Amino acid sequence: MNYSDKIRQSVIAVPPLCRNRSLQVCKTENKRVIEHLRAGSIRTFLYGGNAVFYHIRPSEYAATLEMLLDLASPDDWIIPSIGSSFGMMIDQAEILAKLPFDTAMVLPQKDITDPVGIERGIRLAVDKMGKPVVLYLKIDQWLPAESVERLVNDGAVSWIKYAVVKSDPTDDSYLKSLLERISPKIFVSGMGEQPAICHMQEFHMGGFTSGCVCIRPDLSTRMLHAIQAGDWAEAESIRKSFEPLEDLRNAISPIRVLHEAVRSSRIADTGPLLPLLSDLNEPECKSIEVTTKALQSLA
Repeated sequence: MNYSDKIRQSVIAVPPLCRNRSLQVCKTENKRVIEHLRAGSIRTFLYGGNAVFYHIRPSEYAATLEMLLDLASPDDWIIPSIGSSFGMMIDQAEILAKLPFDTAMVLPQKDITDPVGIERGIRLAVDKMGKPVVLYLKIDQWLPAESVERLVNDGAVSWIKYAVVKSDPTDDSYLKSLLERISPKIFVSGMGEQPAICHMQEFHMGGFTSGCVCIRPDLSTRMLHAIQAGDWAEAESIRKSFEPLEDLRNAISPIRVLHEAVRSSRIADTGPLLPLLSDLNEPECKSIEVTTKALQSLA
C-alpha cells in the first residue's frame, strides 16, 4: 500500500468510542458516529486516544475490532491502536495478525521507558503483527530522529502522527530533525485543525488528524481540500471555526470534551467515559453544548 497517497485522501478522524451505561462498547451508537463522518466525506477512522484505547479491556479488544470491521464500508480505512504498555502491545499485535487491518497505531508510553527499549518494543510488535505501525510522536524527543529513521527505512512504519505541542509550530527542532531524515509525505499533523495549516504549508506534511471533525466533517473536509489547493485564506477561515471548541478541549481535557461534544450534538450517545477518566460536570457540559451548537450552525 502507498501510505503517502492514502493519508491524503481524507481527513483522518479520531473519534470517541461509544459505550453503554454498563461500559460495554455499543455498536449502534458507534455506527451513528461513523455514518455521520462518512456523510461528510470522511473515509479514514483512527481509534486511539479519543477512543480511550489506552484503557480498553484485553478481554474486549478482539470483539471491538471485529465490530469496527463490521461497521466499515469497502472504501473506509479503519486503524486501531495497540499499547501503550509493552504487554498489551504484544498481545494486541497477536490478535491483529489474524485480522484484515493493514496497520495499527502504537500509543506512546512515557513512563518506565527508554529510547532503545521503545524501538525494540515496536520492532517486536511489528514482527508479531506482520504489518507496519503508525508511529505516534506526542512527546518531545520521545524517540530520537535516528531511531525513527531506522524504523522507517526498515519498513516498520506506515506513517507518522506528529502531535508534539509547541507554542509556535514553526519553531520545532524535533520536527526539523526528523524531516532532515524522513520524507514529510508520511507525516500527518496530529493535533486537529489548529496546527494543520502550518504543518502542511511549512513542513509539507501529507494530511491531518482531527477529533472535532466528528462535529462538522464537511467543514474539516473543506479545510483539507483548501490546503491541498493552496487556498490558505479559505483554510484559515475554516480553522477559526473550530478554534472555540479546541480552546475548550485544551482548557478542560481534549478527550473528555470531545466525548461530551459528540453526545451533546446529538450525533450519537457516547455514554460514560471509560475509567480511568471521568465525566464532566454540569457547567462544563453546558459550555461544550453551547460551543458545539455554534459550530453546528455555521454554513
